[in-house]
Amino acid sequence: MHKLLGLMLLISVACVAPDAPVHPGDDEEFVLEVPPGSTAIGLGPTLVDHALVPSALKWKLFLRSADGSCLKAGKFAVRRSMSMRELLETLCGAPLPDDVPFTVVEGWRIRDIDEALASEGYIEAGAYARVAEAKAVELPFEVSSPTLEGYLYPETYMVSPALFTPERLIVRQLETFEERFLSRHADEVGDRGLHAVVVMASMLEREEPNPAKRPLVAGILYKRLDNGWQLGVDATSRYDLDDWNDRSGFLRNLRDERHPYNTRVHKGLPPTAIGNPSVSSLEAALAPEASPYWFYLHDSQGVLHPSRNGDEHDRLRARYGAY
Repeated sequence: MHKLLGLMLLISVACVAPDAPVHPGDDEEFVLEVPPGSTAIGLGPTLVDHALVPSALKWKLFLRSADGSCLKAGKFAVRRSMSMRELLETLCGAPLPDDVPFTVVEGWRIRDIDEALASEGYIEAGAYARVAEAKAVELPFEVSSPTLEGYLYPETYMVSPALFTPERLIVRQLETFEERFLSRHADEVGDRGLHAVVVMASMLEREEPNPAKRPLVAGILYKRLDNGWQLGVDATSRYDLDDWNDRSGFLRNLRDERHPYNTRVHKGLPPTAIGNPSVSSLEAALAPEASPYWFYLHDSQGVLHPSRNGDEHDRLRARYGAY
C-alpha cells in the first residue's frame, strides 16, 4: 500500500510542469490581491478559484522545489497563461501601486482640504480639520500658530485610499513645507518670526494673483503693519465662510467690528493664516519690495494699481469701480 502511495506521489510530481502555461493563450491580465499574512501554500485554493494553477496539490508539490517564503501582500497583475514559476515570481515581486493623486490647491484653507477629502470618500467630513486645527500630530518643526493653517503645503500628493489617514497626509504636508521652504529660508525669517511670515504669505496668496507683484504688495502691507495702520485686507474677512465667495457673508463680516479677522477694524495680523500659501507667496513675504505706495487695488482684470496716498487711491477706486 505504501509503495502504491509513493508511486502515485512520484507520478503527481512528474506531472507538475512549473514552466508550462497553465491555460495557454489566456493572456487577459487581471488583478489578484494577496491578503496580508498569506502563505504561498495557503494561497493555493484562491489560485485554483482564479484558474491560475492546475490544482492546490500541484501548487503544493511545486512549492517543494521552489521557495514560496518570498510571497508578498498586495495587488498583482496576473494572467492565466502564466506558468506556476512565473506566477510565483510575480507574487514575490513588487505589488502594484495603489496610490492615487490628491491635489491641495494653493490658498486652500483647512476646511477646503477637508471638504475635498470627504468628497473623495477618504475621510468622514471634519476628520482632517479636527487633526489640523488641534495640531494633533508630531510636528517636525515648531508651529506657534494655534492651528496648522498656513503650514499644510499645497501640492499633489500620492495617497492610498485604503490606508489613508488625516494624520499621514498632514505630516507629509508639514514635511514638504519644511523641505520646500523652511530648510532653505530659515535664516531669512528674521525678527518677524515664522508665524508672521506664513500669515503674510497667506494674505498675499489671496490678494495678488500675479506672483511677480506679490513682493510689492508685501512691502505695502508690512509698511502698514509697522506704522500701526489697519491692514485692510478684505480677504481675511472671508476666512471663516463656508463658501469663500459668499458675498452676503463677507459683507456681514466686514460690518462686524468684533470679528477677529476683520483687518479693516483690527490692527496687526489676523490670528492665523487664512489659507495655505504657495512657495512664491512665502518667498515674497520674506522679500518685501520697498516702494512709495501705501494703498493698492485691482481692476476687473485682476491688474494691480498701487497708490501713494488716500486721494490717489480714491481716484483709482472711482476709475475702476473698486469699492
